[in-house]
Amino acid sequence: MSLQKSLPRYRRLSAATLGDCGARAAVPGYSRDEAGAGIVHLGLGAFHRAHQAVYTDSAMAEFGGDWKILGVSLRNPSVRDRLKPQNGLYTLAEMNDRVTNYRIIGSIERVLVAREDPRAVVDAMCAGSCRIVSLTTTEKGYCHDPATGRLNAEHAGIRHDRQRPSHPVTALGFITESLAIRREKGLLPVPTILCCDNLPSNGDTLRGLVAEFAALRDPELAAWIVAKVPFPNSMVDRIVPATQPEDIERLREVCGYVDEGAVKTESFSQWVIEDRFASGRPPWEAFGVDMVEDVAPFELAKLRLLNGAHSAIAYLGYLAGYRYVHEVIADAVFRGYLRELMREEIIPTLAEPQGLELAVYADELLKRFANRALRHKVQQIAMDGSQKIPQRWLATIRERLRSGDGIDGLALALAGWIRYVVGYDETGAAIDVQDPLADACKQIGQASIRNGVLDTQRLIDGIFGLDAIFAPDLARHTSLKSTLGHWLGLMLAKGVSSTLKLRRSGR
Repeated sequence: MSLQKSLPRYRRLSAATLGDCGARAAVPGYSRDEAGAGIVHLGLGAFHRAHQAVYTDSAMAEFGGDWKILGVSLRNPSVRDRLKPQNGLYTLAEMNDRVTNYRIIGSIERVLVAREDPRAVVDAMCAGSCRIVSLTTTEKGYCHDPATGRLNAEHAGIRHDRQRPSHPVTALGFITESLAIRREKGLLPVPTILCCDNLPSNGDTLRGLVAEFAALRDPELAAWIVAKVPFPNSMVDRIVPATQPEDIERLREVCGYVDEGAVKTESFSQWVIEDRFASGRPPWEAFGVDMVEDVAPFELAKLRLLNGAHSAIAYLGYLAGYRYVHEVIADAVFRGYLRELMREEIIPTLAEPQGLELAVYADELLKRFANRALRHKVQQIAMDGSQKIPQRWLATIRERLRSGDGIDGLALALAGWIRYVVGYDETGAAIDVQDPLADACKQIGQASIRNGVLDTQRLIDGIFGLDAIFAPDLARHTSLKSTLGHWLGLMLAKGVSSTLKLRRSGR
């Protein structure tokens, strides 16, 4: 039952009720009816609504422009169903331990569901008003092998889009079909394709994947895309936990209206973009976005420090019995491990971005992770680990192995992931592992049991045989496997918390 039905005395947020909802929440500072849509966004989840849509809302309030966002849900209609009765309006709750600030965002024009009407999505991407196509589809939405960054031509979605290019289901399929139509019909302007996901060199990676996919259809189309369509690299940073029913209830109590599309986040927000746009963009830089020539140092720092630490928190924290990020950080042993991991193993692999002191950034991350108001579930971070750990951990491990530096902290985190994807926790309870390779990992775990005991070396060998994750250089690395075996054996024998304490005492 929706909150609107269970709490009928409260009005639901919408264009009609917006004037009555602004007493406790800031409202859009522009006429939504007068602004056109210039952005199509693929993957309209909570992160986009708490990040890029907020910057765009601010830009339109200050400078105007036809930059509203036509959102696209690629998989299911839930976001559309929450936002449609609200005319695309939703509340952003910026939360910290002391206060929550509420702001109503108006930059979403409407939401399409790709699986219901793929041609409507393609038509929107081909419209002359569409000047930017942006994406937050998560790592698994790119239909690639994380170990290599290359297209997975056998991915079910890719096979579908090759057979039915006019009715795509993947982000790559929609981008390629819309660009093919633009090229064939001479439709201008050419849009900028702006990836906002946690991929290394995300714009370059996306351009390569689109070109690979397009070449399967028409090599000349692939060459035209590479030559004519910009894919700027970007880095995004904001912690956006999943909104819970109690968050919507709290908003109702404080602001006096019902909003089933609300999102919650921290006060911190960062966006760095290479300033390469074919047909204009909102003046995001006026609201803190860094427009730069080279995103790489910022992107790498965020991927390895924030995302890398987040994944360590997720797997090790869950196994130790914690369910929220702030609970993990409140544990002094975990906090000390994370500080050492970032300072001693990750930061030495990074070039310091201009204006960003990495040691200070790492300390700030620990403070952000400690935000109790967010109630960020570790299992949300743990999802799709097979798609994430190559860029979050494995690249760092590879660099340190090549230079002869230690990898104990990183190997411990990786051992935690292996322990997690086997599918049961330290009490023997089943873990709901949400990952494209969950079944394969579980089967490897089951095949590694001998006489009722998990054979750690057999498990590691089996997991390292997943070539979509582990490139041959790591799959063959005996010292890495030996270090993993040490930590995995300790975890199985003594548990994660005791393993961390033993590591600390042995330093």
